[in-house]
This record gives sequence, C-alpha cells and structure tokens, in this order.
Amino acid sequence: MDYLHLILRIIHIGAGVFWVGGVLMMTFFIAPTLGAIGEGGPKFVAHLVKNLKFTTRMSIAAGLTALAGAWLYWIDSSGFQSAWMMSSVGTGFGLGSFFGAVGFVFGILIGRATNALVNLGGQMQGKPSAEQMTQLQTLQRRQGLYSRIASISLILSVLFMAMARFLVF
Repeated sequence: MDYLHLILRIIHIGAGVFWVGGVLMMTFFIAPTLGAIGEGGPKFVAHLVKNLKFTTRMSIAAGLTALAGAWLYWIDSSGFQSAWMMSSVGTGFGLGSFFGAVGFVFGILIGRATNALVNLGGQMQGKPSAEQMTQLQTLQRRQGLYSRIASISLILSVLFMAMARFLVF
C-alpha cells in the first residue's frame, strides 16, 4: 500500500471539504444573513475573524488542499510528464486544478476584503458616517463578487476532480 498517496488524498480531500464547504456557507448563507441583520453584522464578522480565526483556518485548509493536490498531481503524472497530463484523466485533474487555483486566488481577495471590513467595523462608533457607509458598501460588493467567483470556481474544481477518472476527451 502506498501510504504517502493515501495520506495526501486524505489531506487533499479533508482540507478541500472544509475549504469549499466554508466558502459555500459564507457565500450563500452567512453573507446574506449579515446583510439582513444590519448593525450586528460587524460584531459577528469581528468575532468570526478575530476570535474564531475563520480566515486563518480557511487559508490553512486552502493551502493544504493546494499543496497536497499538487503533490498528488506530480505523483500521478510521474513528475509532470506531458503524456499523462494530456490524457483524459490528466486533463480532468488539470482543469480541476485550474479552477481550484482561481478559487484560491479569489479566496485571498475575500480574506483581504473581510479584514478591511473588520478594521472598518472597529473604527465605527455607533451609526457609521456617510464616508464609512460608502466604504462599507464598496467592500461588501467587492467581497460578494469575489465570493461568487470563488464559489463557482471551487464547485467546478470539485466536479472536475470527482469526474476526472471518468472523462473522455
């Protein structure tokens, strides 16, 4: 039994489930709820980010997923040999990797927007000023766009990874 391959798959799949699940929960449930609750939103986000270290944990999960996935791709392709990479399986995993990388990049952008929102929320004393409100709305729109792109990319990544062994190009 190839224990390295098994351990890498466990890390890749386990961390990937946490990462993709967290992104989808934030995008489709938590973010809309934050918009609906109004003034309590910044406190919730601050607690999620500062106390629960959500963005840090998501970054770790995303990094572990990417590193384990790259290592698995290297093993399966015998050191990135083009013949395997151009096969249907290699192409499927390659497409999954591409969409995962897009999700990773937009995850970084989401983290930056989230941190900016937390910092802005910390500056607010009571009702936000007009300038703070403009900044808040801009950051929320930006974060929403990044979240939708990351979500779609990660869904496509999961689909290509799950189907790679069965694809025929």
